[in-house]
Amino acid sequence: MKKLFAVLLSLLILGGCAADDAPAPEQEPVSLRVWVGDNADVPWMERVIADFQAANPEQTYSIQIGVQNEGDCAKVVLSDMEAAADVFTFADDQMTMLLKAGALMPVVEDADAVRSANTPESVSAASGADGQLYAYPATADNGYFLFYNTNYLNAEDVATFEGMLEKAAAANKRVAFPMSNGWYFYSWFKGAGLQMGLGVDGVTNVCNWNATDTPIKGSDVVTALLDIAAHPGFVEADSDAFIAGIKDGSIVAGVSGTWNASVAAESWGDSYAAAKLPTYRVAGQDVQMASFSGFKLVGVNAYSDHVGDAMDFARFMTGEAAQVLRFELRRQGPSNIAALSSPAVQAEPAIAAIVAQAPYATVQRVGSKYWDASAALGKIIVNGNPDNIDVQTLLDQCVAGITASAEQ
Repeated sequence: MKKLFAVLLSLLILGGCAADDAPAPEQEPVSLRVWVGDNADVPWMERVIADFQAANPEQTYSIQIGVQNEGDCAKVVLSDMEAAADVFTFADDQMTMLLKAGALMPVVEDADAVRSANTPESVSAASGADGQLYAYPATADNGYFLFYNTNYLNAEDVATFEGMLEKAAAANKRVAFPMSNGWYFYSWFKGAGLQMGLGVDGVTNVCNWNATDTPIKGSDVVTALLDIAAHPGFVEADSDAFIAGIKDGSIVAGVSGTWNASVAAESWGDSYAAAKLPTYRVAGQDVQMASFSGFKLVGVNAYSDHVGDAMDFARFMTGEAAQVLRFELRRQGPSNIAALSSPAVQAEPAIAAIVAQAPYATVQRVGSKYWDASAALGKIIVNGNPDNIDVQTLLDQCVAGITASAEQ
């Protein structure tokens, strides 16, 4: 009997050992999709994904990269939230739209750590009216400033738009500005003391660009812009045209943002420089050009099949190491305080220019009707008002479009 008990005990022990030594079932990879803002972000994201996978060896991840412009991201996400990426980058002015639709997963775990790691302004942009954090701050440089080539222009030249134009034209070169893009077009009117922004309803815009009783009238601004656009040293250029002009040597200065800093630095080398926006002359006065400022944020789709993993990845891709890497590859300014304070970031001309422009910048809070109406006026100005429409009429039409009801 004792022998039988010993045999049975041995079998039980051996059986237990066999069970413990059995290989664990293969883990299914977690599939995630992440949207970055443009194709130039893809190499950076590939590095971030590799680092994330290396930092989480206990889990297998399959992460696909897609490209979706930050400015249109909310519209695309809201068109089909279940089909949207698990993690996506968007401009902070789209926060309200995404929140109202319930598209963002609140940041609950480690929210205090995220808040303390990033600048207060970026945290505020990533939060709702209730103070809850709904996204992860990604950059603190979503604004624009002036790039210039010191082989052709010096600090005194770039202090005024007119000075740049004259110097560039004398060298048969050009100064670039995206006049028919409402984001930049705002600079001229705000700098002249005219106002445009969201009304009390948070949806409809208010705008006095057509004012006739202000120190500088709206018609004064348009007249000045028609002169600038007609100058032989001026060229209308969006981001792609700006890059092309830098590379072929035709553009020696232009207004853009940090996303083009790498191209400018590579093309101009030691001649690469950046500064705040210049002044321009209107109604006999030199006024400082204003700008929009903003932040890039990373949101997690509330409809993701893997919300927890998506939150982990979103935090990783906006952490200090990833933001430093983003700066190294794209020269984009961090929101992470530790990354922002690094010597390399502090020495970057584009970051210094953003800081110098900050006193003249307004956080972008604009209703949807602004964009097409402002762009239409900018396009007419670039083309020299070919139909010779009365300037005040142009402004009245533009303001009517900007302030139209969101339902129209």
